[in-house]
Amino acid sequence: MPCMANHAAKSRRAPIQALVLVCALLFSLLISAPAYALTTNKATARPNEDGGSSVIGGLPTRLTWEGTVDEGEEVTSVTLTLPDGGSFDAATVKVTVLDGLDRIPIDAASSEANGPSVTVVFAENIPSGSLLRLELEGMHFPAAGGDVSVAGSYTAADGTTADLAPSKPIATISNTWLQQAVATLDANPFVQAWNSLPFTGMFLKPQLILTSLVSLFPGWLVCLLIVVSAYPFAIAIGMLFALMKISKSRLLRAIAIIYVNILRGTPLFLQIYIMFFGLPMLNIHIDNNILGVIVIAINSSAYLAEIFRAGIESIPPGQYEAASSLGMSHIQTMFNIIIPQTIRRVIPTVTSDFITSYKDTSLLSSVGVMELMMFAKNATSVSGNMTPYVTAAIFYLVITLPLIKVVGIIEANIARSERGGGRPGGNRAKAAEKLAAEEAMSVAGSSHFEALDHETADLLGAALAPFKPSQPTLGGALDV
Repeated sequence: MPCMANHAAKSRRAPIQALVLVCALLFSLLISAPAYALTTNKATARPNEDGGSSVIGGLPTRLTWEGTVDEGEEVTSVTLTLPDGGSFDAATVKVTVLDGLDRIPIDAASSEANGPSVTVVFAENIPSGSLLRLELEGMHFPAAGGDVSVAGSYTAADGTTADLAPSKPIATISNTWLQQAVATLDANPFVQAWNSLPFTGMFLKPQLILTSLVSLFPGWLVCLLIVVSAYPFAIAIGMLFALMKISKSRLLRAIAIIYVNILRGTPLFLQIYIMFFGLPMLNIHIDNNILGVIVIAINSSAYLAEIFRAGIESIPPGQYEAASSLGMSHIQTMFNIIIPQTIRRVIPTVTSDFITSYKDTSLLSSVGVMELMMFAKNATSVSGNMTPYVTAAIFYLVITLPLIKVVGIIEANIARSERGGGRPGGNRAKAAEKLAAEEAMSVAGSSHFEALDHETADLLGAALAPFKPSQPTLGGALDV
């Protein structure tokens, strides 16, 4: 029994001992923690990316540092320090001291910059309980970029110096060739004069064109990927409905007519909204890019169905009769004779429809697809300038203008082929031989007809000779 009592007493003392141990540990931590007369609140930087929202190292920007002076303390100077590669050498300092909402008129008596550090000495002591804000315009973060914390030290009114708590890291990006090129354009007098004009400065700012070409490129790739992925499906579906529309089955014709007329009779913008907002209501969730491919493919297939139908009906009926006389079935005739000729004829129109679908991908930006127009919209909202939209137009023209030229060449070749002219620049020797042969045949034909005319004249003369009056000869006249 005594043993059990001792064991129970030890069990009751164990939690008390653990509590005492925890309190002692916390007390030791509080004693060892540094006491700051100036507490760092935050440090922020103004974005210096032209047309963007990033802070770029190696380029001038503005650093804003804020701290609070503890109660019963006063501060006479503050030193801010950046990692190696940063610089305050060209920075100007602005001091703001706030007591609640009231501003205390205290300025910097002096500031001394030494590469990555700057020391600001105040004209008066910063009073306790006040908010101290330092704005350093024209400073540079390290060109290598990365997460940069602002550290440093301060001097209290009693002359003691202590370290500042480092600020939360400021995310910076490295100074690339692109940003260096933009900085060069910024310093160019001609570019400055160009940007001073209202129209060119708002729509054709060179710095923004350069940065937009890089920042919009991923959106352009998404745009191309959507239309290139959608179009093979659009061609297959369009050919299917074209064959259904010209089939002998009334049911198939009715389905094709309803499909084509509904899709061609409603705006693509409406179809996008129905797909992107209607399917989630049915708990059908599809990736935005994949859904964009589906919408573009379905919409284009309706127009391609009419293109293919018109191409098939443009083939002369004699083609069907000739194939039938050779014993070919209707399906064999269609796939071996009619459709190959149809594809050749509709290539220009299909290419034009591809251009239209490529431009229509811009409508997907309204539902959050990160394609070219969405990137341009974001860049415009950040920069407050219309140049990113003009740059987006350049990306569209890079594809559409060459395709328009290709369509013109194809149409010219098809027209020349149908006239029997052949490929331009090809078989010139044969063409010359053919022309010479035609001229030779023409000359031979003319000679032949001339010979026939002489022969006919001789025959007529012989037939009419008895009826002509006789003419005295020279011998007879002499005899007389």
